[in-house]
Amino acid sequence: MVRILGLDPGSRITGYGVVDVASSGVRYVASGCIRVGEGAMAGRLLAIHRHVAELVVAHSPDEIAVERVFMHRNPDSALKLGQARGAALCGACQAGAPVFMPDLLFRLDAGGRPIVDVIETIGRPS
Repeated sequence: MVRILGLDPGSRITGYGVVDVASSGVRYVASGCIRVGEGAMAGRLLAIHRHVAELVVAHSPDEIAVERVFMHRNPDSALKLGQARGAALCGACQAGAPVFMPDLLFRLDAGGRPIVDVIETIGRPS
C-alpha cells in the first residue's frame, strides 16, 4: 500500500487529498482545504508551509504530489501561485516526505486516471 498526499496550492486556499493506493484499489483517507485568507503574502506563505508540514506529520504519506503552476493571463497571479507552491514544497520537504510531480502518479491508478481525478471521484458524497 502507498499513501499519497496530493496538494493543489493557492495563495489563499490550498486544497489537499489523501488516498491509500493498493493492488485492490484506491481508498479515500482525507481531504480538505488550508485557508489562509487575506493579509500579507509573507504571512500566508508561512501558514501554507506550516499547515502542509502538519498534514505530513498527521497522515504520514509515502509520496506527495504537488500540482504544477500553469501560466495565467495575469503574470502576478502566476507568481503568487508559484510562491504558494514553493511554500507547500518546503513544508512537505521539511517534514521529510518524498515529493513527486503529478504525472508520476498515473502508474499508481489501475484505472489509468490521475490521482486527482480519483480523489474527486471518491471524495464526492454519494
